[in-house]
Amino acid sequence: MAVRIRLKKTGRRHLPSYRIVATDARTKRDGRVLEVLGSYDPLAKDTAKQVVVKSDRVRYWLGVGAQPSDTVASLLKKAEAAKA
Repeated sequence: MAVRIRLKKTGRRHLPSYRIVATDARTKRDGRVLEVLGSYDPLAKDTAKQVVVKSDRVRYWLGVGAQPSDTVASLLKKAEAAKA
C-alpha cells in the first residue's frame, strides 16, 4: 500500500481550511484517512496558527515510506521554520 501525506479539505465555500492526513494514495481527496496529522488554515492571521502539525506522527509516517504531496512538503518546511 502506497501512503501519501496530503491535504483533506474542510471548512466551507470562501472559508477553506484543511487537515493534513495520511491516506492510501488511491483514495479520493476527501476519502477515508489512516490518520489525521495536523491542520492548515490559510486564512489565519497568526502565522504560527496557520500550520499545526503532530511532528512525531509525521516523522513516523515519513519513516515508514509515506510520500508527502508538494503542498504538504512546503507546509512542513514552513512549520519547521516557525518552530525553530
